[in-house]
Amino acid sequence: MDAIDRKLISILQQNARMPLKAIAAQVFLSAPAVSARIEKLEAQHLIQGYHAEIDQRKLGFHITAFISLELSARQKPEFYPFIAECPNVLECNCVTGNYSMLIKVAFPSTQELDQFIGQLQHFGNTSTQIVFSTPVPHRDVVISPEEESF
Repeated sequence: MDAIDRKLISILQQNARMPLKAIAAQVFLSAPAVSARIEKLEAQHLIQGYHAEIDQRKLGFHITAFISLELSARQKPEFYPFIAECPNVLECNCVTGNYSMLIKVAFPSTQELDQFIGQLQHFGNTSTQIVFSTPVPHRDVVISPEEESF
C-alpha cells in the first residue's frame, strides 16, 4: 500500500459517496486508475464496506449502553452465535480485564435493555453503563502517508 492508497482510504472514510472524478483530482490520477486502486483495496479487504451514518435516536433507539459480561472460555461456542443474532447489538468485543466481553447495544427503552441483560445473565455476570452523551462520536482511523503529502 503506497501513499496514494492511503490517501484514497482517508478520502473514502470522510465521504464514501464522493465521485471518482473528485477523488481522482485529489490524488492526481485518472478516474479509471482510482477505480482500479479502490477495487484492489476492496479485494485485499482493506476496504470492507461502505456505510451510512445515521441518528439512531431519530429511529427510536434512545438508549445506548455498554454491557460488560463475564464469560468463561467454554461458553464461547454457545455465546458467539447467540450474540451475532441479536439485532440490538451494535458491537461485541472480547476484552481483557474482569469481564471478557464488552457489548455496545441500542434499545428504544430501558425496559427492553433490562430484558436483554436478563438474557445475557444466562452466560455470566454483567455490569451495564448507560450512555448519557457522546462527546467524541465514532471517528475514522487517521491514515498517515508513508511518503510526503501531495
